Amino acid sequence: MSAAAQHGTDTELARRVLALADTPADTALAADAGDVVEALLTALERGEIRAAERGFDGVWNAVPWVKRGILLGFRLGRLVDMTVGSGGGKLPFFDKHTYPVQSFTVNRGVRLVPGGSSVRRGAYLASGVVCMPPMYVNVGAWIGTGTMVDSHALVGSCAQIGERVHLSAAAQIGGVLEPVNASPVVIEDDVLVGGNCGVYEGTIVRSRAVLAAGVVLTRGTPVFDLVNERVIRADAERPLEIPSGAVVVPGARQVTKGWGAEQGISLQTPIIVKYRDERTDVATALEGWLR
Repeated sequence: MSAAAQHGTDTELARRVLALADTPADTALAADAGDVVEALLTALERGEIRAAERGFDGVWNAVPWVKRGILLGFRLGRLVDMTVGSGGGKLPFFDKHTYPVQSFTVNRGVRLVPGGSSVRRGAYLASGVVCMPPMYVNVGAWIGTGTMVDSHALVGSCAQIGERVHLSAAAQIGGVLEPVNASPVVIEDDVLVGGNCGVYEGTIVRSRAVLAAGVVLTRGTPVFDLVNERVIRADAERPLEIPSGAVVVPGARQVTKGWGAEQGISLQTPIIVKYRDERTDVATALEGWLR
């Protein structure tokens, strides 16, 4: 399909999604609602549309109509029995019929290692993605080629994960589905996210950054850059943004006033201790051998 034809298809799908999403809550949805949701989820899974996009200026923005379409799917969905297995080996699951787990074939080129992982409908996984059990990818997420989602890792709804990323064991990438125009959580290309890290509330981690094990980033988190002697914060217009190539480790900042200071209390604070160089790259080169 040509770019022009694809754009026209997306425009028509967006129009249909928005018309249905504007249907009052006490009014029945049109008869084609199921077909529209199916078309949206299929386009998401193929990577033809995304819940967030990066502009030419490098700024990431949510695509509100896509998010509204995902929410429409929840409104349309009815609770069904998705139980797996039988007899004593039965695992009970009950969810909206519009959001079952995806079906994969070997032709997708995704390594989905046995052991209890799930990828929900409406998520895009490029060929070459590796999923170590157990892990979970939610609706609207986008994961680029060569990325590894390690054991007990979560990729939340509409999160955008770049190429050649390693989400280490128990890493939590938060989802941002509502409000529909809220900044997405973004992990750009070639980022290493260490074990037990948490990235939430629209935080953006730029390419080649390294988050050491245990780093937690939220919109309200100040990040102390020791290299450039500055404090990086989110503001009313921009999310928290970790610079390209930054190496971030867990740190602490001493409370200097009042009772907290008297008790010697410190607060958790991420710290940029360096920016990636050849030595850092050598230290992370083994990631490629694991794929």
